[in-house]
Amino acid sequence: MPKPSILVHVCCAPDALYVFGTLKGDFEVTGFFSNSNIHPRGEYDLRLEEARKVARTHGVPLIEDDYDPDGWLLLTRKFKDEPEKGRRCDVCYAARLGRTAERAAREGFDAFATVMSLSPWKKAAVMNRIGRQFAARHGLAFLEADFKKKDGFKKSVDLSRTHGLYRQSYCGCLYSLAAAEKRSP
Repeated sequence: MPKPSILVHVCCAPDALYVFGTLKGDFEVTGFFSNSNIHPRGEYDLRLEEARKVARTHGVPLIEDDYDPDGWLLLTRKFKDEPEKGRRCDVCYAARLGRTAERAAREGFDAFATVMSLSPWKKAAVMNRIGRQFAARHGLAFLEADFKKKDGFKKSVDLSRTHGLYRQSYCGCLYSLAAAEKRSP
């Protein structure tokens, strides 16, 4: 019996490296790089190239979405003063999960998921609620997960070091970049 197909939203290569390895035993995995939140463009290009490396490492196809930072800014500008893990992040999760669900439905995948729950900066319960909503809307299954559990984050850090992957110092958006710069001496 063939494995179900799953479209997995990829925010960064280190998270994808761990999550792809976890999912490949049960699913036919395809990655989906959809991250209009990433700022600046050079950072976006670097993260995309690293995601391509991980896809090649795992033998997983990677679909690349359009980059629309202006559209992302329009969605989130009302929440620009929110702290990390605030409502702006919820809007960002919804934007990326919505695009993933739309693409999964359009291309005939059985399910969709995201690697974002691996990050200690991300709220898995919120992502899972949003994912369920999009799954119902598009007639798909959503793989609810909190990949940081069972030392998932630590394992991803170790794997990314072993594979020489770039590990970013901020979530990706211009607001998280500004917050990271404030934290740095």
